[in-house]
Formats: sequence, structure tokens, C-alpha cells
Amino acid sequence: MARLRRFLDRIEPAFQKGGPYEKFYALYEMVDTFIYSPADVTRGSPHVRDGIDLKRVMSYVVLATFPVLLLMLWNTGFQANSAMAELGMSTVDGWRGWLMDGLGIAYDPQSLFANMFHGLLYFLPMYIMTLVAGGVCEVIFAAVRNHEVNEGFLVSSMLYTLTLPPSTPLWMVALGIIFGVVIGKEVFGGTGKNFLNPALTGRAFLYFAYPAAMSGDAVWTAIDGYTGATPLGLAAMGGVAAITEAGYTWSQTFFGMMPGSIGETSTLAILIGMAFLLITRVASYRIIFGVFLGMFVTSALFNLIGSETNPMFGMPWYWHLSLGGLAFGMVFMATDPVSAAMTNKGRWIYGALIGFMTVLIRVVNPAFPEGIMLAILFGNIFAPLIDHFVVQANVKRRLQRT
Repeated sequence: MARLRRFLDRIEPAFQKGGPYEKFYALYEMVDTFIYSPADVTRGSPHVRDGIDLKRVMSYVVLATFPVLLLMLWNTGFQANSAMAELGMSTVDGWRGWLMDGLGIAYDPQSLFANMFHGLLYFLPMYIMTLVAGGVCEVIFAAVRNHEVNEGFLVSSMLYTLTLPPSTPLWMVALGIIFGVVIGKEVFGGTGKNFLNPALTGRAFLYFAYPAAMSGDAVWTAIDGYTGATPLGLAAMGGVAAITEAGYTWSQTFFGMMPGSIGETSTLAILIGMAFLLITRVASYRIIFGVFLGMFVTSALFNLIGSETNPMFGMPWYWHLSLGGLAFGMVFMATDPVSAAMTNKGRWIYGALIGFMTVLIRVVNPAFPEGIMLAILFGNIFAPLIDHFVVQANVKRRLQRT
């Protein structure tokens, strides 16, 4: 590592102002600060020094996704291998089949290693494509503005990839992250100035631009020709009864043994990540529990009202929590510190609004069974307004006391 440090120090003047590679300083700085902590210190006063910086915050969020990643790799491979067994397939087409066959790895849904390796072959290309396509956009904007490449992209790239179905074509993966980085963040001035979550912006673009690749029954298991609805899709058609008739139990959906977007299936893994984020104080507990309370109260109200024609009215809160992307959005997306509300009371309201909107969309709009994506983007838009009213209410109370 010392040699690498000396090498980076030796080539740094070439990237500084006046050097032959001045235009590429953002790229140099990105690599340097990714490997080593910046040596920059605050020279003026007054200033506040904290033990945690932006890089460490972003690293903690990525670390919190590790349980999700492990369960995702297994479940993606398990769903694919189970579908192959059901269809009587002995191998898959393309480079994945060549690699699995060449290494002698059987498509056995009972094998932990086979499932995780097969799942890795779907996740890794999508993640690499996200890093390359989105990273190029980040570097271009940083070079033009003479800014540093922000570490926040590492979080956005990971979360964006985890929200996609495993069968998403790579060109579509690239198009979505480019839209999310450029339209969701850079046009507003970059990290800290955007009011929409970039990862969800890219996901929403793909959903509306290519709905056949982001919804329906043919996209949730990464095997061509295999179709199967997610438990949430089944619920939209027949409520909890349709889920149980299809053979799914609540514990299966909680642990993540079901088809769906690759990182959103295991509520258990997401809650482990949530515990880490709360212990390290990276995520706001007010937002997370605000979403939960909004979801709990709204689903209880719909349960109380009931409906003879819409079975979603009767879905209990614990099924809402374990199905679709609600848990993932609640922990990793709604807590985005840039696009969420900034005040403490505002965070409760912001979270409750997202929980309310998620259940409302799921229940009253059968054409759109998943609601967390639109609910969070809706909350992002209203976050500044929520903070404004909270601050004005505080000012009004203080004036009354004086």
C-alpha cells in the first residue's frame, strides 16, 4: 500500500492545475480518496470537527446492504435453478451456461453454492454496468464543473441495482442509471442540491419507459420462457388468499424465498441492515418508524373499512411489510439524507406520508400493485414544504412566548 501511496503522490502534479491531465483531476481524486482518507484539513476557524465524514457515512450504507446482498445472491439463483428444474432444463444459454458448465457447477436448487454462484452471474454484470455508465456521467460532470466525484454515487449505484428485476437487459440498466444521475441529480447541481432520490429516479424512468421489462409475470425469475407472479402481484388479484393458494407462507416472504426485484425480497436481511444503520446513527429512526406507522395505520383503516370487490382492503400490515419493496424503500430509500425532510418533526411527517401513500396506491390502484417507489418520490417533492411549515410553526410558537 505504501508503494501505491507513493505512486499516487508522484503522479498528482500531472493532474493539478497547469498539469497535462488537469481535465482529469476529478478521476484522480476519485481513485485517491476511494483508497485513502483525504489529507485535507480545515485551516480557518471556527469549524466543527466530527469523527464521521461523508465517505464513512456512505461506506456504512454500503455495508448495511451486505445481508441483503447475500440473501439476494442465494434467492436469485434459487429462483432460477428451481425454474430450470420445473421446466426440465439442463443448462442456460449464453456465457452463463458456458461458465457454469465449464466449472462443473450443477443447477441444483438444493445447493447453497450453486444458487449463490448462479445468482452472482446475474447481479454482477448489472452492478458493473451501473458503475461504469453512472460513473462516466459523474466524472464528466465533475470534470466540467471542476468538482470532486462524490462518494454518494457508490450508494446510489448499489441501491439502484438492487431495485431491478434480475432479467433486466444491461443496456436498460445503463440507460436507467444515466437518467437517474443526470436528470435526478446533476441538472440540479450535484449531490446535496438534488431533491429527488437519484436511484429511484432511474428506477422510475425504466418503469414508465419500459413497463414490460419492469413489471408483469415474466421478469422476476432470470430464466427465459418462465413466468410467475410475485406474491404482491398475486395479492393484487386475490388478496392474501391468492398468496397462500399459490403456496407462499408469510415466513417465506419474510425470509425472502420468493421472486421479485433482486434486493427487495428478504425483509429479514433488510431489517438487519436497518439495525446497523440505526446503531451507527446513519439513518433517521424518525423516518423509518414514520413510514412504518403510516403503513400500519393506513392498512388497519382499510382492514376496518373492508370491501367485497377489492381483496387488498383486507391485507394485514405484516403482509404489506413483507411483500414488494416496502421494507427496502423504508430503510434504504426514504432515509436518503439529501432528498428527505431535514427537521425532526418533518421526518415523522415525511415518513408517515410515504407509508400512507404506499398502502393507498397498493390498495386503491390494482393496476399498480407496488407503491413504495412513487410514494418516496412523492415524499421527496413535499419534503421542503414539510420542513417549511415545521420551521414556521416553531417560529410562531417562539414569538408567542416572547
